[in-house]
Amino acid sequence: MAFLTIGKTENVKELTINPKAKALIFDLDGTLADTMPVHFLAYKNILAEYGIHFTPELFAKLAGIPAVGTIEKLNEWFGTKMNAEEVGHFKECEYEKIMHKMKPIIPVVELAKKYHGVLPMAVGTGGYRRLAWKTMDILGLDKYFDILVSTEDVARPKPYPDTFLKCAELMGVEPFNCEVFEDANLGIQAAKAAGMMATLVTDYYEVTVGKEI
Repeated sequence: MAFLTIGKTENVKELTINPKAKALIFDLDGTLADTMPVHFLAYKNILAEYGIHFTPELFAKLAGIPAVGTIEKLNEWFGTKMNAEEVGHFKECEYEKIMHKMKPIIPVVELAKKYHGVLPMAVGTGGYRRLAWKTMDILGLDKYFDILVSTEDVARPKPYPDTFLKCAELMGVEPFNCEVFEDANLGIQAAKAAGMMATLVTDYYEVTVGKEI
């Protein structure tokens, strides 16, 4: 089975920050960490038990939606009656078993390292707090960030602005001075709803089909 993997080529432009930015906020999955192949495999393994053939195309339609919301959407589309909280938990457990296979997204990580100690920075993720910090630890990113806002820390997940507004509040920076780096349209919507500058990082790396993780 092939998976989407991320690489950088000479044809891809360099990722930089907006000169007006006074603070940086990074999404985690698909932005700092190439966790998408791992999440896909976790969903595929769990959903097979419920008779759902989980494809890359289906996964792409659900980009940026937390696990519980994903299960709720699948129930709508397939007419299934999965317990969203329970199956979402199963999926996260499966993900944790294989999350050691993830890789960093180099262009974005390099940018974070460059501005560490120069500008305030935070991570705003739709994932669970414990697993998000574990991801940061695996990739050695925990030393660059003190602030992480997860789906458990806000009332409304992306595309609502709550996640990024909470990041700005914790950094002590006005939202309009923040630049958000995201890989999903829902995240870009959330950043714009928060009144922040927004950069889609997928414009700065090349997505290719790689071997099974």
